[in-house]
Amino acid sequence: MGIENYKGIFIFVQQVDNKITGVSYELIGKGRELAVELGTEVTAVLLGSGIRSLADDLAAYGADKVILVDDPALEIYTTEPYTHAMDSIINKYKPEIVLYGATAIGRDLAPRVSARVHTGLTADCTKLEIDPQTQNLRMTRPAFGGNIMATIVCPDFRPQMATVRSGVMQKIKRIEGAKVNLEEYNPGFEKNNKYVEVLEVIKKVSSKIDIQDANILISGGRGVGKPENFKILDELAEVIGGTVSSSRPCVDSGWVEKELQVGQTGKTVRPNVYFAIGISGAIQHLAGMEESELIIAINKDESAAIFDVADYGIVGNLNEIVPILTKKIKAEMAMKN
Repeated sequence: MGIENYKGIFIFVQQVDNKITGVSYELIGKGRELAVELGTEVTAVLLGSGIRSLADDLAAYGADKVILVDDPALEIYTTEPYTHAMDSIINKYKPEIVLYGATAIGRDLAPRVSARVHTGLTADCTKLEIDPQTQNLRMTRPAFGGNIMATIVCPDFRPQMATVRSGVMQKIKRIEGAKVNLEEYNPGFEKNNKYVEVLEVIKKVSSKIDIQDANILISGGRGVGKPENFKILDELAEVIGGTVSSSRPCVDSGWVEKELQVGQTGKTVRPNVYFAIGISGAIQHLAGMEESELIIAINKDESAAIFDVADYGIVGNLNEIVPILTKKIKAEMAMKN
């Protein structure tokens, strides 16, 4: 069958414990943009068990149609039944484009599916666009350690497939009252030698807000000097209602947890305000935060690359500046109250 017979944009909707992951909404939003250029529709593919109630939400965030596969075999994510479901859907519906979030699940599932359907896969994309001449999907991702951006196309095989980083696309404003166009499908599930048995699921409980959901981020880099100095970042965050994050060197040094890392190998964030404190501004870090609405940089090196993207910059010793800033803000807030 020729590639011209493949139509439509499909989004794999990741849900865990009956809660849809944010990147799925972001991909539906991006899918709508691409669909306009191709003159087609966006279909959300929802896999799981007892999840029918989630379909309305997908319509509210822009899905023209929802394909639901509801089966006990899909209650907990495991590779084989989810791969079988996506493979069956692709062979039945022939989508032109299939997008996945570049999450732990997406990164496990997408390559298995691409191998089954004999097509390419571009991983960790930060930009998607339609080529106006060929109508192929142009998939852009960091390469060579983030030092260049590579744009990849898949002209000869369908569907065109990509995983996309969380936070780089934007979900649309919720469409209240949107009615879902729901189609139920079940390819049938029979255990084979590729199935694994989940013996136990151990969940990590965290009281911290996810840095991708934070409106204000206080991010520390190598220039903070030592893990004890993150205390002054914590104090600033407490005063202004922010959340502490970091660059990769702090994670590699064991100063902070991996969940707090911003950057190419961490999380992509879009807060209203981003404080870059003691961060030099390597391209790998910029890839994860340059879309922040307001960037404030504090660094002792006046030639640091971070100042090229900062809206406001302060050159000086962060161990002196940050406590003064915290004190001034606290005093200002006390006067207003």
